[in-house]
Amino acid sequence: QVQLVESGGGLVQAGGSLRLSCAASGSIFSMNVMAWHRQAPGKQRELVAVIGSGGITNYADSVKGRFTISRGNGQNTVYLQMNSLKPEDTAVYYCYGQGIWGKGTLVTVSS
Repeated sequence: QVQLVESGGGLVQAGGSLRLSCAASGSIFSMNVMAWHRQAPGKQRELVAVIGSGGITNYADSVKGRFTISRGNGQNTVYLQMNSLKPEDTAVYYCYGQGIWGKGTLVTVSS
């Protein structure tokens, strides 16, 4: 039914920035609570950022002050702005909402 599709990953130098996008397709999607997770090689998947109704947000300690989660003006897209990237941010980043996972987009940060 509903699919979540991530985009915006790639290779970036340490200290640089990337903006990830997550778009809902297939049917109407409420997007009342949305989240970004990531999984680095050899590590468990971890929560990175959450946005709820009214714009309430929460972040992992490791990304506070560097990452920002937001909704698009059209209300069918969620973004993750990533600044001051570090090599330890290298991971596959996944969009999640209403029990649905995206397929992920790879972010690689070089030193």
